[in-house]
Parts: sequence; structure tokens; C-alpha cells
Amino acid sequence: MSIYQHFREEERPFVDQVIEWQGDVTLRHLDRLSDFLDPRQQEIVRSIIGQDDDVSLSFAGGSRYAERCRLYMTPPYLETSDDDFKLTLFSIEYPMKFVTLEHRDILGSLMNVGVKREKFGDIFISDDGVAQVVVASEIADYVEMNIHTIGRASVRLNRIPLSEHIIPKDEWEESVITVSSMRLDVVIAQMYKLSRSKVTPFIEKGLAKVNWKTVDRVDFLLQEGDYISVKGFGRSRVFAIEGLTKKEKFRLRFGRKR
Repeated sequence: MSIYQHFREEERPFVDQVIEWQGDVTLRHLDRLSDFLDPRQQEIVRSIIGQDDDVSLSFAGGSRYAERCRLYMTPPYLETSDDDFKLTLFSIEYPMKFVTLEHRDILGSLMNVGVKREKFGDIFISDDGVAQVVVASEIADYVEMNIHTIGRASVRLNRIPLSEHIIPKDEWEESVITVSSMRLDVVIAQMYKLSRSKVTPFIEKGLAKVNWKTVDRVDFLLQEGDYISVKGFGRSRVFAIEGLTKKEKFRLRFGRKR
């Protein structure tokens, strides 16, 4: 039985990477620190390595609430400390009375100076405008030297202890819907109460993501646990497929971020 049958085709390169890390730890007794992984990637790691007694897995992203985390994989006899994850937390100082920063502004500024998405973790903006970002410590100096403006705001990045991490809201509003299939266009239309004719252009223009990856195929099939986002409509997650109705439609329990 092939391990690949449990994963989508586009996930295979990451599966191969995880298996390579596993070999480094079990055969060469090395430790491995990854870049930031999204929740789907973390699930893949756990499903592959979870039953291997010769590998110890730890994840950290700056706080116990972090969504994007770095993985530290070691032989079981090695102890792991917070310092092993090499995380730096920046507070973003900007004129909050005159400017409003959004998540996309901070994300765009980091990408514009050449920082790969895998090298920084969660971006936080509190209700009162306090903004923070977690980055891999190996690029912290570079980020600090190169980020001086975000959007229309002049900013300064200040390193602060991880203990001052903003506690994010993690509230999902749960609902149950029935869908004729698990196609992306069908599910999005039901989740966001849109017509399929309106949903199709969003997907084909690359405005929809599944598990943080752009998907431009309307017939892409969703699975339990998938995260879905549509630009301008927020994020949802398929919590469970709870069986079929009498009319052979899928009963789907999902959550939307508040």
C-alpha cells in the first residue's frame, strides 16, 4: 500500500520532504528544523510520523495559539527547548491614530522585500490596532533593516519577547449545509450563499485557496479538514462530512471565521 494514496497529488513533494526528514532523524540521528508550516502541512507531518517511536515531533509558532508553526524533529533522546525553534517576534510601531494596517498590508510588505512566505509565521492585529509578526530568527536582521513602510504608514519593527504575543481570536461559527457534490464551486456557493455562476469566476481568476494554496479548478474535490478562503469572503473549514441525506446529498458541517 502506497503512502501517497492518503494525500493529494499536489501534496506529494511535501510528503517526500517529510519522509526525507524522517530518514535524517532515524538513520543519521540528526535534528531537523523546518520553515513555518500551515495547519494542513502539520497534519501531514503528524499522519506520517505520528506512530514512529524513533522520532520526536514538536511544533511552535510563538504562542500556544499560533496557526503557522515551525517543526522541530529530533531523535527521542534529545530534549527540546523554546530556543530550538529560532523564533523572533516583532511589534510593528506605526501612527495608529492616522493609519489602519491590515493583514494583507503586512503580508505584502514582507513579500515585497523578498521574504518567502515560509520564513514568517502568523501576523496579528488586535482590535485596538496593535500589530505583530513572527519571523524565523535567521532572517530577523534582514527584515528589521528592510521594512520601513507598510502600506501608507512609516513603521519601525521592535523585537519583543514571545511572551508578549497577542492572543488571537479563534472563533468559528459552525453551520450545516447539504451539497450535491464536494466540488469546490458547489461547496463555496453553499457556504457563502452565492450562485455557482458567481463563484466560478472567483475560482478561475485564482481568488480561492484550499489549504493556503491557490486552486483555479472549479471541479477540485474537497475533503474533511480542508481550509477554504475566498478573497473578500473570509475563511472557512470543512469540519466533517456527516453522511448522505435521503436524496444522496452530502451533509457537511463547516465553520466560518468570525
